[in-house]
Amino acid sequence: MTGDAQNRLRLGPGPDPGGVTEVSGEPRNRLRFSRGTDADGVTDEAGGAESRLRFGTDTGPGGVTEVSGEPQNRLRLGPGTGPSGADVSGEPQNRLRLSPGNGPGGGADVSGGAENRLRFGYGTNGFANHRLPEALAVIADLGYEGVALTLDTNHLDPFGPDLARRTAEVAAVLDRLGLAVVVETGARYLLDPRRKHAPTLLDDDPAPRLEFLRRAVRVGADLGAEAVSFWSGIAPPEVPDAWPRLVRGCAEVVATAATAGVTLGFEPEPGMLVADIADWRRLHDALGRPPGLGITLDLGHCRCLEPRSVPDCVTDVAAHLVNVQIDDMRRGVHEHLEFGEGEIDFPPVLTALTDAGYRGLVAVELPRHSHAAPVVAARSLEFLRRAAAASRTEVLAHGERRR
Repeated sequence: MTGDAQNRLRLGPGPDPGGVTEVSGEPRNRLRFSRGTDADGVTDEAGGAESRLRFGTDTGPGGVTEVSGEPQNRLRLGPGTGPSGADVSGEPQNRLRLSPGNGPGGGADVSGGAENRLRFGYGTNGFANHRLPEALAVIADLGYEGVALTLDTNHLDPFGPDLARRTAEVAAVLDRLGLAVVVETGARYLLDPRRKHAPTLLDDDPAPRLEFLRRAVRVGADLGAEAVSFWSGIAPPEVPDAWPRLVRGCAEVVATAATAGVTLGFEPEPGMLVADIADWRRLHDALGRPPGLGITLDLGHCRCLEPRSVPDCVTDVAAHLVNVQIDDMRRGVHEHLEFGEGEIDFPPVLTALTDAGYRGLVAVELPRHSHAAPVVAARSLEFLRRAAAASRTEVLAHGERRR
């Protein structure tokens, strides 16, 4: 799995003339894995003496094997955390990944930025019975690279006291765990304990929803979120002017987000006023096509009601894609299913996302599976890794591009 060519490192299949296995990029940056042990009984991984790294025999936090030099330069070999291999990571921004056998000369690449690699996340609305810090820890330990954080009564309640302080605490946890984040606003009973998702931007009094979305934007800015996602809501039958109400409300949210420097993703949702991609395009046009407003695409929704195939839907909105939710679904039934229980063929979908140049999170969306969250999350990531591997194999078989 490679980053820029000048930063590429390789785990070669054999020793160099000095009897060590090379991990190499440019010659000046070459590291070497030596075969001997030092006085502490650990194997040396040596470049220059001042930058020698060591493979220790003990495990660090999260059950990972430490690869350490000076504490500030410590790297960690995680237990299989990427779609096709393990993370070798220090600070999140310096994370390297060990992937299987795709470097020049048959060695494995150890890379930084991987421009064609999808990043999988998991939605906290599927961990509704967990405290938020514990949910984040489980998600990170399983190997996910991000979270779709639904602001809710027990997950960073935006109407609770000391929001700025609590947001800073969550930001610190995300940073420590190396998790990227998008903010979701689909909490069911946050604003009204009796009416699901109410009020919306379409109600007679949309003020509570607008205030919620303003707070979500503020939280997103403070967390460094890649996007803040929202939807239209269901049009009340007695409301004749639902569309103008939606446009007015969205215009306010777009202005708030632009001031905060936050990207918005508007999600078409089956049964809501904006139900599909065509509705999203109509709204985007009505708002003047603001650059900070993209689309949140739930891939299950595409199977549920879009006239085109799921990969074609991805291609259709590629230029506007800022957030992706992934789940299985059946045609005509809006029910979020575990992978393999619906009708979606996922390798071509992941190929379409890669071909689109999508760089955001691909977050599992299973809001009705909190009763078995850790188990469901684990097997979801296992499925996605297999699908990603099949996607890469399919692409290579057709000779369209290299990994």
